[in-house]
Amino acid sequence: MAVNLPPLGKLASIRGIRIGTANAGIKQTQRDDLVVMSLVAGTRVAGVFTQSSFKAAPVRVCEEHLSRAAPRAVLVNSGNANAATGAAGMDDALQCCRWFSEALDVSA
Repeated sequence: MAVNLPPLGKLASIRGIRIGTANAGIKQTQRDDLVVMSLVAGTRVAGVFTQSSFKAAPVRVCEEHLSRAAPRAVLVNSGNANAATGAAGMDDALQCCRWFSEALDVSA
């Protein structure tokens, strides 16, 4: 997580993408810790991932999802690495995908 940087301010709009932030209270409640994006069908997405063999569950889920389909939504958390969580972490990451996909009425 970046530290000692000024706030980004207002994000410029991008046609076909809705972006929002929220506070899920993952580690604190003073600032937003989620970014949510809804993408129109046909949006092209690329990912850059760690080469480490010790990848957190959300990274593994994202790699798998990008390898199979073009995403319609993106959920990003900050302030919590989600690493070394084992099977429970994988279950949690997949459940977050299901909840978010249901909210947007798209396939998980």
